[in-house]
Amino acid sequence: MSEQMEQPVEEVIETQVQQKTIALESSASHEQGFMKKPAGFWIRFWAYLIDIIIVGAVSGLLVKPIFRVIDFPIKDPIFLLYSPYKLIMLALFLAYFLLMTKFFSQTAGKMIMGIRVVKKSGEPLGWGTLIFREVVGRYISKTLLIPYLLVIFMPRKESLHDLFADTEVVHEQIYEKLDIAKRGHANESRQLQGDQSI
Repeated sequence: MSEQMEQPVEEVIETQVQQKTIALESSASHEQGFMKKPAGFWIRFWAYLIDIIIVGAVSGLLVKPIFRVIDFPIKDPIFLLYSPYKLIMLALFLAYFLLMTKFFSQTAGKMIMGIRVVKKSGEPLGWGTLIFREVVGRYISKTLLIPYLLVIFMPRKESLHDLFADTEVVHEQIYEKLDIAKRGHANESRQLQGDQSI
């Protein structure tokens, strides 16, 4: 029993350590005049496609057989926007993105493509941020599809759900030179935050 109780605590501590390490690496790279390069539309598209395949596989292996066994219809009824099957699939889809991003800062697709979600402020990703990003924002983006195209036009390649949560998706191993003006602005804001904390 004690081992079962200790394991989740160890996982939580390990996740917090990983998030703090990412924040420290980001801060150090800013000091040296480099920042992680934002992930563009196509790499994010391929990562999303991998994630859709994974969620679809889980549906095909677990959810659909249960509906077939209980003889429950899978198609949308005419008088409702979502059938019970579609509601379960939506919940599974959103839960996958929410939990994977919370505990790993990336989904399986992002892991394969070498990109991750970070807060622009450098702070760890909290539940509030991720509910806005991965539930509210992603639902809107998934429903309308057009908000995903914002990545093409935004300077830091943000999509709508990134704008909601003040996050961005960056490459893990690719850096770009920080503009001197931006670097000075970042140092000023860091000094202001330091003064406020004193």
